[in-house]
Amino acid sequence: MRLLLVRHGQTPTNVDYLLDTAVPGPGLTELGEAQAAALPEALAGEDIEALYVSTLRRTQLTAAPLAAARGLDPLVRDGIREISAGDLEMLPGDTAHGELYMRTAFSWAAGDTALRMPGGENGEEVLGRFDAVIAEAAASGAGTVAMVSHGAVIRTWTAARADNVDIAFAATHRLANTGVVILEGSPSDGFKALSWAGASVAPAGDGGPAGEPLDDAG
Repeated sequence: MRLLLVRHGQTPTNVDYLLDTAVPGPGLTELGEAQAAALPEALAGEDIEALYVSTLRRTQLTAAPLAAARGLDPLVRDGIREISAGDLEMLPGDTAHGELYMRTAFSWAAGDTALRMPGGENGEEVLGRFDAVIAEAAASGAGTVAMVSHGAVIRTWTAARADNVDIAFAATHRLANTGVVILEGSPSDGFKALSWAGASVAPAGDGGPAGEPLDDAG
């Protein structure tokens, strides 16, 4: 299966650097709408057979132009929503709060899946729900699947599941709005990342969980 993990378009809370992860969440900014409108052309070379979105409104709005262009009905799945910020919800992401959020998420990719986001999910729960949607898509028989999801969960899941993406790479390569990570593989055989936001994937070596200002969650 060829898997396209697409981050949603820009939201007002992205602009304000807030940890905004609750359902249903905000819509898109004017720029976010333009980013969504550009997706069909950006993915013109991809033979997308199935399109998934999360339960957050911003992914559904981002996917709408692509769905219309391809004649696809988006499949809404809670499993690919953003990592819940828990007690950190709506706090500034470009502060120590955002560092804690991402440090916790990348700890899951390093194997500490029992660690819990303050007042939120643990890694086993987050990776498990995302895995379940990936497994559903793989079982469908679709050759190429696009999933419009969220920055932090895409980076965390990819670092945890792609054989050639380590934590250092995921931590230092943020994903801009409507950025795409392309992978190939299957739940049984594993996944390999082919590209990250248009660039080839070259892991920098496992530097451990990262603490960094947050500009791509939600």
